[in-house]
Amino acid sequence: MFQFKKFTVQQDKCAMKIGTDGVLLGAWCPIDNHPFSILDIGAGTGILSLMLAQRSSAEQIDAIEIDENAFEQCVENFETSPWGDRLFCFHAGLDEFMDEPEEQYDIIISNPPFYTEDYKTENEQRDLARFAEAMPFEDLVEAAHLLLSENGIFSVIIPFKEEEKFISLANHFELYPFKITRVKGTPTTEIKRSLLAFSRIKKEPSIDELIIETARHQYTEDYIALTKDFYLKM
Repeated sequence: MFQFKKFTVQQDKCAMKIGTDGVLLGAWCPIDNHPFSILDIGAGTGILSLMLAQRSSAEQIDAIEIDENAFEQCVENFETSPWGDRLFCFHAGLDEFMDEPEEQYDIIISNPPFYTEDYKTENEQRDLARFAEAMPFEDLVEAAHLLLSENGIFSVIIPFKEEEKFISLANHFELYPFKITRVKGTPTTEIKRSLLAFSRIKKEPSIDELIIETARHQYTEDYIALTKDFYLKM
Protein backbone atom coordinates (compact mmCIF):
# COMPACT_ATOMS: atom_id res chain seq x y z
CA MET A 1 0.00 0.00 0.00
CA PHE A 2 1.00 3.63 -0.47
CA GLN A 3 0.28 6.10 2.31
CA PHE A 4 -0.40 9.72 1.40
CA LYS A 5 -1.11 12.52 3.87
CA LYS A 6 -4.91 12.28 3.65
CA PHE A 7 -5.60 8.88 2.06
CA THR A 8 -4.16 5.41 1.49
CA VAL A 9 -3.90 3.54 -1.80
CA GLN A 10 -3.85 -0.25 -1.90
CA GLN A 11 -2.11 -1.41 -5.08
CA ASP A 12 -1.48 -5.16 -4.76
CA LYS A 13 -4.07 -6.02 -7.47
CA CYS A 14 -2.97 -3.34 -9.95
CA ALA A 15 -0.42 -3.89 -12.68
CA MET A 16 0.50 -0.22 -12.61
CA LYS A 17 1.78 0.83 -9.19
CA ILE A 18 1.85 4.38 -7.85
CA GLY A 19 4.53 6.29 -9.72
CA THR A 20 5.86 9.81 -10.10
CA ASP A 21 3.85 10.37 -13.31
CA GLY A 22 0.48 9.90 -11.63
CA VAL A 23 1.33 12.01 -8.60
CA LEU A 24 2.72 14.79 -10.81
CA LEU A 25 -0.42 14.87 -12.95
CA GLY A 26 -2.82 14.73 -9.99
CA ALA A 27 -1.03 17.61 -8.27
CA TRP A 28 -0.45 19.68 -11.43
CA CYS A 29 -3.80 19.41 -13.26
CA PRO A 30 -5.36 22.91 -13.41
CA ILE A 31 -8.68 23.18 -11.56
CA ASP A 32 -9.17 26.94 -11.93
CA ASN A 33 -12.56 26.30 -13.53
CA HIS A 34 -13.93 25.10 -10.15
CA PRO A 35 -15.11 21.73 -11.48
CA PHE A 36 -18.43 20.23 -10.50
CA SER A 37 -17.71 16.98 -12.37
CA ILE A 38 -14.47 15.09 -13.09
CA LEU A 39 -13.72 12.05 -15.25
CA ASP A 40 -10.60 9.90 -14.73
CA ILE A 41 -9.95 7.72 -17.79
CA GLY A 42 -8.03 4.50 -17.07
CA ALA A 43 -8.14 4.92 -13.32
CA GLY A 44 -5.86 2.09 -12.15
CA THR A 45 -5.60 2.44 -8.37
CA GLY A 46 -7.78 5.56 -8.48
CA ILE A 47 -4.89 7.83 -7.51
CA LEU A 48 -5.83 10.71 -9.84
CA SER A 49 -9.47 10.73 -8.71
CA LEU A 50 -8.40 10.67 -5.07
CA MET A 51 -5.94 13.53 -5.53
CA LEU A 52 -8.55 15.64 -7.30
CA ALA A 53 -11.11 14.82 -4.61
CA GLN A 54 -8.62 16.22 -2.08
CA ARG A 55 -7.83 19.30 -4.19
CA SER A 56 -11.33 20.26 -5.33
CA SER A 57 -14.91 20.44 -4.15
CA ALA A 58 -16.17 18.58 -7.25
CA GLU A 59 -19.34 16.73 -6.31
CA GLN A 60 -19.15 14.08 -9.02
CA ILE A 61 -15.87 12.25 -9.67
CA ASP A 62 -16.26 9.33 -12.09
CA ALA A 63 -13.49 6.92 -13.04
CA ILE A 64 -13.40 4.20 -15.70
CA GLU A 65 -11.16 1.13 -15.57
CA ILE A 66 -11.25 -1.84 -17.96
CA ASP A 67 -9.10 -4.31 -15.99
CA GLU A 68 -11.22 -6.25 -13.49
CA ASN A 69 -8.61 -6.48 -10.72
CA ALA A 70 -7.70 -2.81 -11.00
CA PHE A 71 -11.40 -1.89 -11.04
CA GLU A 72 -12.01 -3.81 -7.80
CA GLN A 73 -9.00 -2.19 -6.17
CA CYS A 74 -10.06 1.27 -7.32
CA VAL A 75 -13.51 0.78 -5.79
CA GLU A 76 -11.91 -0.32 -2.48
CA ASN A 77 -9.60 2.70 -2.47
CA PHE A 78 -12.55 5.01 -3.13
CA GLU A 79 -14.66 3.44 -0.38
CA THR A 80 -11.94 3.72 2.27
CA SER A 81 -11.08 7.34 1.39
CA PRO A 82 -12.59 10.41 3.08
CA TRP A 83 -14.44 11.22 -0.16
CA GLY A 84 -16.23 7.95 -0.88
CA ASP A 85 -19.59 9.67 -1.43
CA ARG A 86 -18.15 11.71 -4.35
CA LEU A 87 -16.21 8.93 -6.10
CA PHE A 88 -17.56 6.28 -8.46
CA CYS A 89 -15.75 3.78 -10.67
CA PHE A 90 -17.22 2.17 -13.81
CA HIS A 91 -15.92 -1.21 -14.96
CA ALA A 92 -15.77 -0.38 -18.67
CA GLY A 93 -13.55 0.38 -21.61
CA LEU A 94 -13.45 3.85 -23.08
CA ASP A 95 -15.36 2.75 -26.19
CA GLU A 96 -18.26 1.40 -24.09
CA PHE A 97 -18.33 4.56 -21.99
CA MET A 98 -18.46 6.75 -25.10
CA ASP A 99 -21.27 4.76 -26.72
CA GLU A 100 -23.95 6.53 -24.73
CA PRO A 101 -22.46 9.71 -23.29
CA GLU A 102 -24.96 10.98 -20.75
CA GLU A 103 -23.13 14.06 -19.54
CA GLN A 104 -20.10 16.25 -19.91
CA TYR A 105 -17.27 16.80 -17.47
CA ASP A 106 -15.48 19.94 -16.28
CA ILE A 107 -12.20 18.06 -15.85
CA ILE A 108 -11.05 15.03 -17.83
CA ILE A 109 -7.77 13.57 -16.66
CA SER A 110 -5.71 10.59 -17.81
CA ASN A 111 -2.30 9.04 -17.28
CA PRO A 112 -2.56 6.96 -20.46
CA PRO A 113 -0.57 3.84 -21.32
CA PHE A 114 2.20 4.85 -23.68
CA TYR A 115 4.75 2.16 -24.34
CA THR A 116 4.58 1.95 -28.11
CA GLU A 117 7.54 -0.39 -28.54
CA ASP A 118 6.83 -3.64 -30.35
CA TYR A 119 7.43 -5.99 -27.48
CA LYS A 120 5.20 -7.62 -24.91
CA THR A 121 6.02 -9.08 -21.54
CA GLU A 122 4.57 -12.34 -20.19
CA ASN A 123 2.26 -10.35 -17.92
CA GLU A 124 -0.89 -9.55 -19.89
CA GLN A 125 -2.37 -7.37 -17.15
CA ARG A 126 0.75 -5.21 -17.00
CA ASP A 127 0.87 -5.00 -20.80
CA LEU A 128 -2.73 -3.78 -20.85
CA ALA A 129 -1.81 -1.04 -18.41
CA ARG A 130 1.40 -0.08 -20.18
CA PHE A 131 0.83 -0.42 -23.91
CA ALA A 132 -0.70 2.33 -25.98
CA GLU A 133 -2.79 0.02 -28.13
CA ALA A 134 -5.02 -0.65 -25.08
CA MET A 135 -6.09 3.00 -25.29
CA PRO A 136 -4.71 4.81 -28.34
CA PHE A 137 -4.13 8.55 -28.00
CA GLU A 138 -6.70 9.09 -30.79
CA ASP A 139 -9.42 7.41 -28.73
CA LEU A 140 -8.48 9.39 -25.65
CA VAL A 141 -8.56 12.74 -27.44
CA GLU A 142 -11.82 11.89 -29.21
CA ALA A 143 -13.35 11.02 -25.84
CA ALA A 144 -12.21 14.35 -24.40
CA HIS A 145 -13.69 16.17 -27.39
CA LEU A 146 -17.01 14.40 -26.86
CA LEU A 147 -17.22 14.49 -23.06
CA LEU A 148 -15.61 17.81 -22.09
CA SER A 149 -17.90 20.62 -20.96
CA GLU A 150 -17.76 24.01 -22.67
CA ASN A 151 -15.32 25.45 -20.13
CA GLY A 152 -13.72 22.08 -19.37
CA ILE A 153 -10.04 21.20 -18.94
CA PHE A 154 -8.43 18.03 -20.32
CA SER A 155 -5.10 17.08 -18.68
CA VAL A 156 -2.62 14.31 -19.47
CA ILE A 157 0.97 13.27 -18.87
CA ILE A 158 2.79 11.75 -21.85
CA PRO A 159 6.37 11.14 -23.02
CA PHE A 160 7.96 14.38 -24.18
CA LYS A 161 8.78 12.76 -27.54
CA GLU A 162 5.02 12.38 -28.15
CA GLU A 163 4.15 16.00 -27.25
CA GLU A 164 4.05 17.49 -30.75
CA LYS A 165 2.01 14.58 -32.13
CA PHE A 166 -0.46 14.70 -29.23
CA ILE A 167 -1.00 18.47 -29.52
CA SER A 168 -1.55 18.14 -33.28
CA LEU A 169 -4.08 15.38 -32.67
CA ALA A 170 -5.89 17.46 -30.04
CA ASN A 171 -6.01 20.47 -32.41
CA HIS A 172 -7.77 18.25 -34.93
CA PHE A 173 -10.50 17.75 -32.30
CA GLU A 174 -10.58 21.49 -31.48
CA LEU A 175 -8.78 21.10 -28.16
CA TYR A 176 -5.92 23.52 -27.61
CA PRO A 177 -3.10 23.50 -25.03
CA PHE A 178 -3.06 26.42 -22.60
CA LYS A 179 -0.52 25.05 -20.12
CA ILE A 180 2.54 22.89 -20.82
CA THR A 181 5.08 21.75 -18.23
CA ARG A 182 8.07 19.72 -19.37
CA VAL A 183 9.56 17.44 -16.73
CA LYS A 184 13.21 16.54 -16.19
CA GLY A 185 14.56 14.15 -13.56
CA THR A 186 17.63 16.30 -12.85
CA PRO A 187 19.03 19.56 -14.28
CA THR A 188 21.37 17.65 -16.62
CA THR A 189 19.03 14.93 -17.92
CA GLU A 190 16.82 15.16 -20.99
CA ILE A 191 13.17 16.20 -20.79
CA LYS A 192 11.27 12.99 -20.08
CA ARG A 193 7.59 13.90 -19.73
CA SER A 194 5.12 16.54 -20.82
CA LEU A 195 2.22 17.65 -18.65
CA LEU A 196 -0.44 19.08 -20.96
CA ALA A 197 -3.68 20.92 -20.21
CA PHE A 198 -6.18 21.61 -23.01
CA SER A 199 -9.37 23.62 -23.36
CA ARG A 200 -11.76 24.49 -26.19
CA ILE A 201 -10.38 28.05 -26.32
CA LYS A 202 -7.44 28.73 -28.62
CA LYS A 203 -4.74 30.88 -26.99
CA GLU A 204 -0.98 31.02 -26.54
CA PRO A 205 0.00 28.36 -23.99
CA SER A 206 2.14 29.08 -20.93
CA ILE A 207 5.20 26.81 -21.08
CA ASP A 208 7.56 26.00 -18.22
CA GLU A 209 9.89 23.30 -16.95
CA LEU A 210 9.87 21.21 -13.78
CA ILE A 211 13.03 19.56 -12.44
CA ILE A 212 12.40 16.85 -9.84
CA GLU A 213 15.80 16.42 -8.13
CA THR A 214 19.16 18.16 -7.96
CA ALA A 215 20.72 14.96 -6.57
CA ARG A 216 19.38 11.62 -5.32
CA HIS A 217 16.47 12.42 -2.96
CA GLN A 218 17.40 16.12 -3.01
CA TYR A 219 14.13 17.46 -4.35
CA THR A 220 13.78 20.89 -5.94
CA GLU A 221 11.65 23.60 -4.32
CA ASP A 222 9.25 23.48 -7.28
CA TYR A 223 8.70 19.74 -6.93
CA ILE A 224 8.22 19.99 -3.16
CA ALA A 225 5.74 22.87 -3.60
CA LEU A 226 3.76 20.80 -6.12
CA THR A 227 3.59 17.55 -4.13
CA LYS A 228 3.80 18.59 -0.45
CA ASP A 229 0.04 18.28 0.13
CA PHE A 230 0.28 14.58 -0.75
CA TYR A 231 3.64 12.98 0.06
CA LEU A 232 4.17 12.26 3.76
CA LYS A 233 7.83 13.28 3.79
CA MET A 234 7.58 16.51 1.81
